Amino acid sequence: MQITTKAIVLSSLKYGDTSLIVRAFTQSDGVKSYLLKGVLASKKAKIRPAYFLPLMQLEIVANHKNKGTLESIRDVRVAIPYQTMHTDVVKNSVVLFLAEMLGNSIQEQEQDEGLFNYLEYALHWMDAHKLSPNFHILFLLNLTKFLGFYPDTSYQNSPFFDLLEGRFCKNPSLNPLIQGENLENFKRFLGTNFEVLQMIQLTKSDRRELLKTIIQYFHLHVHGFREPKSLAVLNAVFT
Repeated sequence: MQITTKAIVLSSLKYGDTSLIVRAFTQSDGVKSYLLKGVLASKKAKIRPAYFLPLMQLEIVANHKNKGTLESIRDVRVAIPYQTMHTDVVKNSVVLFLAEMLGNSIQEQEQDEGLFNYLEYALHWMDAHKLSPNFHILFLLNLTKFLGFYPDTSYQNSPFFDLLEGRFCKNPSLNPLIQGENLENFKRFLGTNFEVLQMIQLTKSDRRELLKTIIQYFHLHVHGFREPKSLAVLNAVFT
């Protein structure tokens, strides 16, 4: 079936000498993988490799057979042109990290309009604004709303947050916990938005600790989750 849909690129992998395998989150059908034959061979081709940089927002015309095999793309255009995402060194490092986190976390092969709209908005916001070193933390916490494990914000005055249960608790358990200063930093991001991120000040070590905790939270709630390889680069950028 031929379909026209928006799509956000999660990853692209060279296949053979001239082709790419692209994994994308589509507005119409969730996660899809496409084989782009010969796209690396000709500089005059209508479909160019530059379209498939991480987190590019595209409109594609694709053939979806929905048989669990690689699909094909007939045409593509940029839906939302970025101004800074892939040219700013710091933003590009965040892009690589977030693309890897999304690729490890979004597994559904069905339409999810709410998740797609969130990603579309958040990525456009990131491109259009000065980057806060805390952007990726709030991005990931908000993402959990659509993945089904956003923290239960009841009883926020409790001294612990149970990462496995996803809720605050008065007494420690054997589950992984957030507590102390890391818990206070965690609570500062709950219920907030990108517009006020510049008001949240964290030290480098506090930010690293909080991000480590959030990645652990994903690991506990996303089946088959893998720690992102780009984490070391991201930590090096935010000094």
